[in-house]
Amino acid sequence: MEALIAPIKNEYAAAIIDIILPIQQREFNVSITLQDQPDLLDIEKYYHASGGGFWGAHIDGALVGTIGLIRYSEDSGAIRKMFVKKEFRGKAFGIAQQLLEGLVAYSKENGINHLYLGTVTKLEAALRFYEKNGFVPIAKADLPKSFPLMSADNVFRHLPLK
Repeated sequence: MEALIAPIKNEYAAAIIDIILPIQQREFNVSITLQDQPDLLDIEKYYHASGGGFWGAHIDGALVGTIGLIRYSEDSGAIRKMFVKKEFRGKAFGIAQQLLEGLVAYSKENGINHLYLGTVTKLEAALRFYEKNGFVPIAKADLPKSFPLMSADNVFRHLPLK
């Protein structure tokens, strides 16, 4: 079953929230609310306006995965909101891989040479996924000063694209 990866904007806010919040709160018990994530209510302002983007994975017309890129400097971006519905995870679907590859391709085409991300230690499968894709650990203190930190994040990764 092939997923369609396409840019998405504010009209998908409700569907994006319906994917992300249950995964954060119920599946992984991360104490984060919608109020802690104003970006989910204005995708265009937080992602597209900076020269980044936000993409969705669709299967049979339904949104099943997301990934966002905040361009916070001329050559650097922060990956955010990489989530795939549980029933569509894994190598059989390859959705996370397709989402990440699309974001990396966009970054290279648009002069972004460094990708950074923050996550939480309990998302072990995500950390293994990023490691397999060439992301290396970076200490919080070594992040670029303009990197947009999220309060819940306690693990950080860097992917140089050059």
